Amino acid sequence: MTPEREAQPRTSERDDTRTEVEEATTGLAADALWGLWQDPPTLPTKWLYDERGSRLFDEITRLPEYYPTRRETAILREHSADIVAATHAEVMVELGSGTSTKTRLLLDAFSAATPDSGRFTYVPVDVSSEMLTTTADVLSADYPGVEIVPLGADFTEPDLHLPDADGARLAVFLGGTIGNFNPEARREFYQGLAKALSPGDFFLLGTDLVKDTGRLVAAYDDKAGVTADFNRNLIEVLRTGLDARGLYADDFEHIARWNPGEHRIEMWLRARRDIDAYFEVLGRAWRLPAGAEVHTEISTKFEPDALRDELESAGLQVVTVWTDPAGDFALTLSRR
Repeated sequence: MTPEREAQPRTSERDDTRTEVEEATTGLAADALWGLWQDPPTLPTKWLYDERGSRLFDEITRLPEYYPTRRETAILREHSADIVAATHAEVMVELGSGTSTKTRLLLDAFSAATPDSGRFTYVPVDVSSEMLTTTADVLSADYPGVEIVPLGADFTEPDLHLPDADGARLAVFLGGTIGNFNPEARREFYQGLAKALSPGDFFLLGTDLVKDTGRLVAAYDDKAGVTADFNRNLIEVLRTGLDARGLYADDFEHIARWNPGEHRIEMWLRARRDIDAYFEVLGRAWRLPAGAEVHTEISTKFEPDALRDELESAGLQVVTVWTDPAGDFALTLSRR
């Protein structure tokens, strides 16, 4: 789980045979056409993060069961100055910025190191334009010496382009969101990022580490039911975004389970009744029998050595790894 939980890439190729509607669609419509008729049905995690979903996730990060945000925040609080000293970055690009709550620790550190107005630029990148606009307005007021340049984009798309800079750039991907990517998609993402970075640029990655299964499941199935509401919000995104009839969030049950073979938590939505919906935007009916599940998110947990191998095989040389005292979470700084 991560606005961290922003982007789950596509896990299979689209069919070669497409209707004219499919050829003409983009965004949510294209992803729904690609995923809802698979077996099992699936959707990219990024669609969990509309404005309401982003706010629900922000609430999740404050729940007692959800440890990753507290651990990552503690690491950032202790080592933000070290990150500034190691990178001397003039531009920080945050992928999947969400509410940019933890990012303030980095902005504080960079602001202190670059006191002259206009010397440091922060580029939050997010798929939720509403959240992006709100966050950028707040940060601009709170950090008048930092140039805030919001960018509404899906950073999982091919040909990633980062804003130019005279000095070093720092790409930041926090919250353990990389765990939403399957192995093939992680490899493609690292390779694309390495291509977008110039020699001497840096990449800061937050990852959740392998630990006790009970703690992991509890973090994604809290007693208050906030994560369940977050997961079911995807149905609301589909209903409103694709003008769906016969599709209601209350008809789905939140499921979180551990997949030991893949070292990951999986989130699903299980139909409580037979679903018979029609998507006006797509011009297609969708049926799901009671008990069937829609796959909405994966959250992989990492072993440090395996993560290092993944990064370095893509041309991102690991410089430093910071963890919390309990070894729950890690921040890895690599260099192109």
